[in-house]
Amino acid sequence: MLNLVQNLPPGSRVLDLGAGPGSFVTSRSDLSIVRLDLQIPRSRGSGWYVAADAARMPFTSQSFDLVISNHSLEHFPELEETVREIGRVIRPGGTLYIAVPDAGTLSDRIYRWMARGGGHVNPFHSPDQVTGLVERLTGLPARSSWVLYSSLSFLNAHNQLGRPQIKSALFAFGNERFLAVLMWILRRLDRSFHTRLSHYGWAFYFGEIDLPKTLEPWINVCVRCGSANAVVFLRKIGAIPPILSAFQWYQCPSCGGYNLLIEDAEER
Repeated sequence: MLNLVQNLPPGSRVLDLGAGPGSFVTSRSDLSIVRLDLQIPRSRGSGWYVAADAARMPFTSQSFDLVISNHSLEHFPELEETVREIGRVIRPGGTLYIAVPDAGTLSDRIYRWMARGGGHVNPFHSPDQVTGLVERLTGLPARSSWVLYSSLSFLNAHNQLGRPQIKSALFAFGNERFLAVLMWILRRLDRSFHTRLSHYGWAFYFGEIDLPKTLEPWINVCVRCGSANAVVFLRKIGAIPPILSAFQWYQCPSCGGYNLLIEDAEER
C-alpha cells in the first residue's frame, strides 16, 4: 500500500476510504489525499477529512488516481453500493488497494468475540469472493493478491483505552511479550502442520498495475502496531540484535514493539 502512495506521480489524488484517523502515513506533500469516514476523528493526519457515507460519496466521477480501502469493506452495511461507488470515483487507469479479514480465521473470531462483533458486518471467506465482487461492480481487473498475517495487536495493552475486559485475562491482559510468544507458537504450528492459525486475511491490487499474480507475504507482523516487515529489511536496519539464541527477537522499526522473529519462507 505504501509503495503505491510513494510511486504516484506528483499531483495525484488519493482516496482513503473508511479511514478513521488515517490508514497510512506519508511525508509527500505533492499529493491530494482525501480521507473519508462517517465521522471526522479528533486526531488527524495529513490530508483533507470528509464526513460522508461511502455508499454515497460526495465526489465527481473519475476523481481519484488511487483508492485505498484498508480493512474497511467489512464494516460497510451497504457493501455493493460502496463497491460501485469506488468504481465510479476512480479514474480510468487508476489503482485500487483492498485489505480485508478472513472471517474463518482465529484472529477474526477472537476480534469479534472480544469486541461483540467489532462492526464486521460483511464476512469474507475466500479471495475469489472479494475479487469477484470488485471485478463485477467496478470493472477493474484483479492484478495481485497475498495473504496477510495477524499479530493480535488489538489485544495489546499498549492499544487499550480504559479498564481491560475480563475476557482479556485469557491473553495475559494484553501483555506484549505474552502476545509475541503466542504469535510465534501459532506461526510455528502453521509452518509444521499447514494450518492458518496466524492468518488475518488478504490484500489485493486492482486496476492498471503490473505485479506478479501472487505476492509472497511478510509473516513478521508487530504485536503492537500491526506493521509487517521482511526479515531482510529488519536485518539491514539493525532491528534484530546479533545475539545467537534459540529465539531471535526484533524491535519494530515503526513503534518499538517487542516481537519474536520467524524467518521468511525464502530465507529458510
